[in-house]
Amino acid sequence: MNLIVIGGGIGGLCTAYALQQQGLDVHVYDAASSFKPIGAGIGIGSNAMQALVKLGIGEAIQQNGTILKTQLFLNKKGTILNSIDFSSFQKRFGQSNITIQRADLHQALYDQLLPHTLHLHKRCIQVEQLEDGCIVHFEDGTTVTCDYVIAADGLHSPIRQQYVPNSKPCYAGYMCWRGVAKAGDLVQPHTSVEIWDSIGRFGYAPIKDGQVYWFACVNAREQDPFLHHLEKEQIAYLFKDFPQPVAELIRQTDQELILTHDLYDLKPIQTYHFNRCILLGDAAHATTPNMGQGAGQAIEDALVFSQALHDFKDFQQAATYYNQKRHAKTKKVTTLSRKIGWAAQWENPLLTKSRDFVFPFIPSALLLKRLDFLFKD
Repeated sequence: MNLIVIGGGIGGLCTAYALQQQGLDVHVYDAASSFKPIGAGIGIGSNAMQALVKLGIGEAIQQNGTILKTQLFLNKKGTILNSIDFSSFQKRFGQSNITIQRADLHQALYDQLLPHTLHLHKRCIQVEQLEDGCIVHFEDGTTVTCDYVIAADGLHSPIRQQYVPNSKPCYAGYMCWRGVAKAGDLVQPHTSVEIWDSIGRFGYAPIKDGQVYWFACVNAREQDPFLHHLEKEQIAYLFKDFPQPVAELIRQTDQELILTHDLYDLKPIQTYHFNRCILLGDAAHATTPNMGQGAGQAIEDALVFSQALHDFKDFQQAATYYNQKRHAKTKKVTTLSRKIGWAAQWENPLLTKSRDFVFPFIPSALLLKRLDFLFKD
């Protein structure tokens, strides 16, 4: 069986590794001109760590990760509104939530692949399905043939849009800056923090080597030309009334390493299975980052599909099973994450005051219970 993975991101590399472990012929094609792991920090939930362990690469990832034990939610004055005890996940499910440099995660996955697996500067524009195989067409005019295709080519997947033409990314209504500061002495160890206010939202968490990953979200029109060109001192000024260490984290970040993105998700589509092709990761179910589950759900996709192919020894049966197992869960993640972002980004002072008044009365155990579905097959 000859399989091609389109997209060399987290989901694509995980899937390729898992299938190679079964002795299958797998190649990955990516649009990037070179392999340069990029990005700021990323959270990997306990459920995704479980999947990485089952895939056989959990230890390699955890070596570069920082365990999170607690998440705090604060208001602009620094008052704790609520908290989540992440350590309870470790006790119940055997794995911890971690933070990691996205580049370290990407590199660790790449290092697991067989040599010459990844082919760069290959932007896929179409998958042509035949009775006995597929022809993958690239922007440079070249083609490759294979038995089956796994499309892990991200939010703007041309393969998804080929099969589901109306599946356009949905703008969430807010944009985000992300960065990594060399300021580990400014934050509590093993603790992530989110600060909510009517002007925006700021979050941070420690990662390895005394560094801190942070993000800042503000409501904005799509591709806002003013906000997308702010320098770090201007971003810090927007959050000047937030408690320490918010402004300082922004100032201690290299300007060229601050990432600026509008945030999107996908309206859930009906199926991830199209005969000889499946969609995986953001190509299938892109979500806003409010639950820290984007990469995690792609990792779970890789685990479920690779295990199914191992068990059934037949692509169509495995793809059908994968679609049944993953569709409802990823739909719930996308929907819940959008709801969390909607509430966290309220601008109306009356609504934010009401939210901040009610939030402390919600038991932390109830917040945890809402996440139990992440650990169910």
